[in-house]
Amino acid sequence: MRFIIVPGWRDSGPGHWQSLWAGRLDHAVRVRQDDWITPSRKAWVATLAQTILLQREPVVIVAHSLGCIATAHLPAEARAAIQGALLVAPADPERRAILSDFAPVPYQKLPYRSVLVASSNDPYCPVRLAGAYARAWGSEFVRIQDGGHINIESGHGEWPLGVALLQSLAGDIDIASRLHTPFSSPSVPLETV
Repeated sequence: MRFIIVPGWRDSGPGHWQSLWAGRLDHAVRVRQDDWITPSRKAWVATLAQTILLQREPVVIVAHSLGCIATAHLPAEARAAIQGALLVAPADPERRAILSDFAPVPYQKLPYRSVLVASSNDPYCPVRLAGAYARAWGSEFVRIQDGGHINIESGHGEWPLGVALLQSLAGDIDIASRLHTPFSSPSVPLETV
């Protein structure tokens, strides 16, 4: 199984859970976009689709922010190669002009199992909108209380809850041991819908 790490706008810097996982998780491939600052939907989706289609193993997507929206825009051929997706803190491209090329966001069911994680106080996407994405995409919805944008700035480094959610998508593969991270219980209150 391949884990495709899909960062959002401006990439995920050092200390971000995506960066930590990409460096430690066996069989992880991190998507590299040509332009992290002024994102183009056509370019981002093409890069992500190509990354997926180059894999010989089943793929699990691990997306953050605008990476979630790029994942929702994937063409059918790339979607068919995906086994599951962890979609964390999706962006709202209709509220930020720099991200407007990604609007409108597709509101169609994803053809694979997905878990969407959102925070009650994410400054980049209201939790109600994240819930609407989850319903439209057929995603399991996990709501974190006061988790910010679920990034390093909001205190999410190793992010044990994310490891547990990724484990739920990975089946028999032991994610925690592959990350060389001791598993601990989530410390942030959450609600599964």
